[in-house]
Amino acid sequence: MIELSAPQVAGIGRVALVTGAARGIGLGIAAWLISEGWQVVLADLDRQRGSKVAKALGDSAWFITMDVADEEQVARGIAEVLGQFGRLDGLVCNAAMAEPHNITLESLDLAYWNRVLAVNLSGPMLLAKHCAPYLRAHGGSIVNLASTRARQSEPDSEAYAASKGGLLSLTHALAISLGPEVRVNAVSPGWIDARDPAARRAEPLSDADHTQHPAGRVGTVEDVASMVAWLLSRNSGFVTGQEFVVDGGMTRKMIYQG
Repeated sequence: MIELSAPQVAGIGRVALVTGAARGIGLGIAAWLISEGWQVVLADLDRQRGSKVAKALGDSAWFITMDVADEEQVARGIAEVLGQFGRLDGLVCNAAMAEPHNITLESLDLAYWNRVLAVNLSGPMLLAKHCAPYLRAHGGSIVNLASTRARQSEPDSEAYAASKGGLLSLTHALAISLGPEVRVNAVSPGWIDARDPAARRAEPLSDADHTQHPAGRVGTVEDVASMVAWLLSRNSGFVTGQEFVVDGGMTRKMIYQG
């Protein structure tokens, strides 16, 4: 059961493309932008779920299938967006491969390493490349979803950490190359409970999960989405090439084994 709600907004207005938008943080960003009056194109590999959530979000949502690591698919997807709406004002690069079961360095397959970097790092580059002319035309903005894992790690997460570290560097490089017409920033989430509402109710997080955060709780997709929406808006017009950490203060907390 997909539980979503977003106000219906008349007209097209500003158009944003959000990748990896069929679930989790990407879906939360799409819903938040729609609530602020954006027309949102949700892109994902999961056609079945993506189509379902786009329908649930209403007339301001539109779904396309896209593998962000495939330049032909990226170019075709952008052409579809322009054909449908005639403009593009915002790009949110959220699609990524995570590592739910970390792979030891000795077992790390080169093909897997290359795929993670292709999706998490080459994907945002390809999207920026093909979206740049249309974003320039409307003074648009790009937001890349990086991670606090770009700056700190747990064991056996080399591919993911490297891809997100590279994404931070790509962010400031794009900001310099595409400015002043296009602003480019990154958001680095920490622990975000991005599960569907039913899963959160069935297995709620513990008090210890929440209280270890200086902010007193684990993050929500709305915490990330509101930051992304601000970075896409005119209110952040003097902000580019920056990283914004949304982690409840955890990367500023000194942790010792007692």
